[in-house]
Amino acid sequence: MVASWTVHVGDLDQALHLWRYKGGFATIDTAKKQLSQDKEFVRQQLERGKLLRSRHLQYLLSFSYWPPVVAREGPNIYEIRSYRLKPGTMIEWGNNWARAINYRRNNDEPFAAFFSQIGRLYNVHHIWCYRDLQARKETRESAWRSPGWDECVAYTVPLIREMHSRVLHPTSFSPTQ
Repeated sequence: MVASWTVHVGDLDQALHLWRYKGGFATIDTAKKQLSQDKEFVRQQLERGKLLRSRHLQYLLSFSYWPPVVAREGPNIYEIRSYRLKPGTMIEWGNNWARAINYRRNNDEPFAAFFSQIGRLYNVHHIWCYRDLQARKETRESAWRSPGWDECVAYTVPLIREMHSRVLHPTSFSPTQ
């Protein structure tokens, strides 16, 4: 597990868990097979299912231009900005953000960026780390004052079909705080 959060602003009553599978899809297949044979795990899955309204799973790949995911010491809040892109625009999105990320490195706020490989397709998730909401406000205002940031935003907006922002708080057991 890389991180675990609960949503505090946005679609409430949600938990998000970020797992890293070293070894790719073969590792995922092996893990799923082993878990399906674990009677206690299967029992817990059935019990948990009675408490859940819905579940959603995506297999994601990271963007090569984004800094590597590194655990953070807290306390921090995180913002996940999720975008549903128009089909066929992922390469344009990636090329533009390869430049745009440089405007957002000032306060070490980039945490992770992924695009969907399996599940809901043409989904992009940017995860940002901030000390608090005030730091988020100041960091975003600083980006808007940087010459060129507005051009990056103007270029990506037409590629977006839908966008959501959620503020996340790390769970007590999350490796990143």
